[in-house]
Amino acid sequence: MTTCVFVQIRCTPGTPYQVAEQIALKELHSELYSTSGDWDLLVKLYIPEGQDIGHFINEELVSGVPGIERTLTTLTFKAF
Repeated sequence: MTTCVFVQIRCTPGTPYQVAEQIALKELHSELYSTSGDWDLLVKLYIPEGQDIGHFINEELVSGVPGIERTLTTLTFKAF
C-alpha cells in the first residue's frame, strides 16, 4: 500500500512558479497547489510501498529543483 503525504514548500522569493514547473515535470505528485501564508506550494503525493519517505522526498521530489528553501512533510495514516 502506498503512503499519502503532503509536502509544503517554501521557495526563495520570486521562484514559486519556476519551482512548481520543475516539480510538475517530475510527474511524482497527485496534486500541486500554490498557497498563501508561510508556505508557497503544497504537494500531495503517494510514496511507493517499501520506499523510505525521507529519502523519496529528498532524492525524487526536492533534488535538482533550485529555489526550494525549506519543506514540511505531513504524513497521513487513515482516510475517513
